[in-house]
Amino acid sequence: MPGGLAAGLLIATVTAPVGVSGAVFLLPVQLSVFGVPNPAVTPTNLLFNVVAGPGALWRYRHDGALRGGLARRLVLGTLPGVVVGAAIRVFALPGPDLFRLLIAILLLPLGLWLCLRTLAPARHRPPHAGEVPPRTLTGLAMVVGVVGGIYGIGGGSLLGPILVGRGLPVALVAPAALAATFATSIVGAAAYTLLSLVSTGDVAPDWWFGLACGTGGLIGGYLGARLQPRLPERALRLLLGTLAASVGALYAGQTLN
Repeated sequence: MPGGLAAGLLIATVTAPVGVSGAVFLLPVQLSVFGVPNPAVTPTNLLFNVVAGPGALWRYRHDGALRGGLARRLVLGTLPGVVVGAAIRVFALPGPDLFRLLIAILLLPLGLWLCLRTLAPARHRPPHAGEVPPRTLTGLAMVVGVVGGIYGIGGGSLLGPILVGRGLPVALVAPAALAATFATSIVGAAAYTLLSLVSTGDVAPDWWFGLACGTGGLIGGYLGARLQPRLPERALRLLLGTLAASVGALYAGQTLN
C-alpha cells in the first residue's frame, strides 16, 4: 500500500527525534483515511511499532544514546501493563464511539500540556526537574502501558512528553521511550493475535497495512533519529503538541456530533 508506506515514513520522520514512534498519529489516519475496522486498528498500530522501531533504535544505539537504566525501567513497567490494556480493549472497549472518546481524552490534554510546558519560562518549571524516583517511574510506566495497550501506541508517546515535561533532556528520553514502545508493542501485538483466537470481530492486525506503514516508519525513524541533533527541540515539541491537540479536538467533535 503506497499510501500506508508514505504515511508511516512522514509521521516517523517527524516524531522519532522526540521519542515517539508515530503510532499515536497513525491511528486516526487508519480510522478516517484507510478505514481499518475496530478494534483491529489497535493491533495494527502495534504491528507498525514493531516493524518501524528498529530504524530509530539502531541509529540511537549507534550514537550511544541507549546507554543507562532509563530504558530498562520503562520496559519493566510497560510490559505487564500492555497485556492488561489489550484485554480491556478487546472485551470492554470494542465500539468506535468509546474509542474515539478515548482518543480525544488522551490526545487533547496531552497536546495542550506539552505546548504549555514548552512555552513556559525555565523559572516556572519544577525545582527538581528531571528527578523521578525509580518506583514512581515504574508505576507511571505500568499505567502508561495499560493505556498504550488499549490505544495501540506502545506507551512511549505518552511517557516521552511526560518525562520531557519533568525536565529530562530529549536526548535521554527519546531512545528510552522508543525502546519501551518497541518492546511493549511486540508483547501487545502477540497478545492481540492470541485474543483474536478466542473472540469475535476484527481483533487481529491488518497485516498488509501494518507492514506497509511499518516499512515507511522504519526508514522515517532512522532519518528522524539521525536528524535529532540538527533539529530545534523547542519547535519539535510544539509541533507534536499541536498535532496531538488537533487530533484530539477532531475526535472530540466527532464524538459529540
